[in-house]
Amino acid sequence: MLRSFLFWSIAALLVAAAALVTLFLLDMRAAYQRIQGHSTVLASPWGDIEYVRGGAGEPVLVIHGSGGGFDQGKLLAHAVLGEGYSWIAPSRFGYLRSTFLPGATFDEQAHAYAFLLDQLGIEKVAVVALSHGGPSALLFALLHPERVSSLTLLSCGVAASTAPNQAQANAQGDALMKIYRHDVLYWAITRFLRPWFVKLMGADAQVLDQLGAEDRALVDDLIVGMNPSSARAAGAAFDNQAAMPNARIAGIRAPTLVVHAADDSLQLFHNAESALAHIPNARLLRFEHGGHLVLPVERQAIRAAVAAQLRQKR
Repeated sequence: MLRSFLFWSIAALLVAAAALVTLFLLDMRAAYQRIQGHSTVLASPWGDIEYVRGGAGEPVLVIHGSGGGFDQGKLLAHAVLGEGYSWIAPSRFGYLRSTFLPGATFDEQAHAYAFLLDQLGIEKVAVVALSHGGPSALLFALLHPERVSSLTLLSCGVAASTAPNQAQANAQGDALMKIYRHDVLYWAITRFLRPWFVKLMGADAQVLDQLGAEDRALVDDLIVGMNPSSARAAGAAFDNQAAMPNARIAGIRAPTLVVHAADDSLQLFHNAESALAHIPNARLLRFEHGGHLVLPVERQAIRAAVAAQLRQKR
């Protein structure tokens, strides 16, 4: 009896393990199919720059956040831009097929944006940045002011902080960086421990549960879209280590919209406060809830605000 029980228990475990392995391999194949053959790579003084273009109309440079790449930039463009805009979504240093060179800085990433636009024959763009796309977006507006018509920061990192809750935010960032290194770990956590991962990302799973189908699909696309995570790990490590722009942003003159949730526990609200304190005439769109995933939570309001921002001319 015991021998029969052990046999069937082991058999069930093997079947379950085989099913999990099959599911992982199928998801990884879909992830690689989604990113392969859909972008262009351009050689530059900072190594390869990967990018994708879409839309038609006034140009917008869309800068992805940590764990992203050109594919997240494309997702961001579809989420916040209306008709009448073309968009350019590069993979930042260390993400997907964009090179990371040791010692790289956010300043150099900003210069790389200017180089990319030069090669594409684009003189001036509006800039929309998400999360840790913020530092290089800010420095692009600072170092190449003639290229930027407006700047929109969505839950962006701006400045270092010594606030007590910054240590917890840093710990969350460190944990994400370690998870990104391993495809199977990222996949398993986001597949089977989604509420815990959402909290790690600085959001409240209960708030997300209240979303409608379209906005919940955007959350899924953002999280599932970070597969394969190991192809983004070098970029996430760069984000965690590079120096923030801090008070240098006082030199920015582009019209700036700052969108942030007060309960963001990954990119704390002090980032929005720092942007408002230093950038002349910066405007704030504040939400009390939504955390670091405020974009899908408040997508319609944010989309309307971005549309109004992009209509500004400098």
